Amino acid sequence: MSSIRWVAVVGALVLAALAASIYLTSLEKNAGFIDPSADDGRITLGKTVYAANCAACHGASLEGQANWRERLASGRLPAPPHDKTGHTWHHPDRLLIDMVKNGLVPGRTAPPGYESDMPAYAGILTDEEIVAVIAYIKSTWPPKVLQAQKEVTMRNNE
Repeated sequence: MSSIRWVAVVGALVLAALAASIYLTSLEKNAGFIDPSADDGRITLGKTVYAANCAACHGASLEGQANWRERLASGRLPAPPHDKTGHTWHHPDRLLIDMVKNGLVPGRTAPPGYESDMPAYAGILTDEEIVAVIAYIKSTWPPKVLQAQKEVTMRNNE
């Protein structure tokens, strides 16, 4: 290999390493925050997955079940809304992903001893679909609510 070609290869590798470093640093800065404005395709996928898997309980318009703060005869709570009136935006993204993947796990994503009708979607939905559903839900929130949830997420990642 000629020395000019060798310098070009080394230069390309250095540039690739620098680009990767900048990319990873930017990911770290926003680690864990699912930005609903980042990808319209993700929102479209999320809306479809939500309609097929979540809307039956959480409502087609994210409105949740009636009287969602009042316990049922079973002692469980109805499905909460995912719009701005619910408490979804009070939770960091990492916790939301865990809830969707594993259901509400007492002592981890729910109070100890809590029983829930929330199913676990691990093995049913891919990680990409779970993130897409969360992005879709977040895309419906007003900017002030989205910013508050971003702050909760970022604080939780420190």
